[in-house]
Amino acid sequence: MVTSQALAEFVLSTGPLFTRYLEGFDDRNRTKQAPGLPNHVMWCLGHCALTMHRASELLESSHGVLPTSDFIAGDGTAGDPSRFDTVSVSAGSVPVDNPRIYPRLRRGVEIFTIAMRRLAEAAYRIDGDPMDEERTVTWGGQPIPRGALVARMVFHNGTHCGQIVDLRRALALPPVLAPKA
Repeated sequence: MVTSQALAEFVLSTGPLFTRYLEGFDDRNRTKQAPGLPNHVMWCLGHCALTMHRASELLESSHGVLPTSDFIAGDGTAGDPSRFDTVSVSAGSVPVDNPRIYPRLRRGVEIFTIAMRRLAEAAYRIDGDPMDEERTVTWGGQPIPRGALVARMVFHNGTHCGQIVDLRRALALPPVLAPKA
């Protein structure tokens, strides 16, 4: 049986696994894109943060509660150096190489970390069997056990981390996991 504590630890483990691939990115190249790879670093950070917050809302029964210190409900162009515009990083949004509408890199990592910790806390507070088919939330129009939603967020973070790895290669950044000479 998967426990709520294990799920919380799985979520927290995505932080260092994800952020280590940010090495070599800075405020100058944080929105850089490559042909065929539109999801830049800031979009990935904001999108994963927004998605983790939305999952947390379902687990906490607090729908529509995003930290206004981290997100603006704008039109896709309202982000600033300290907050993401929810429309610019939502599912189906089109990332653009415009640093003015995304937070600075360090702030984006901070927002991602806040969302990750919130999701871990929400996962930890799941009472009973997190995989109970009778106690579900609705995600993407489908019922899903609460623990399965948390597991899905871990996989979701990994998917976007993989996009950053591909982007690193396309931008000719050095490998992160290669042995150092």
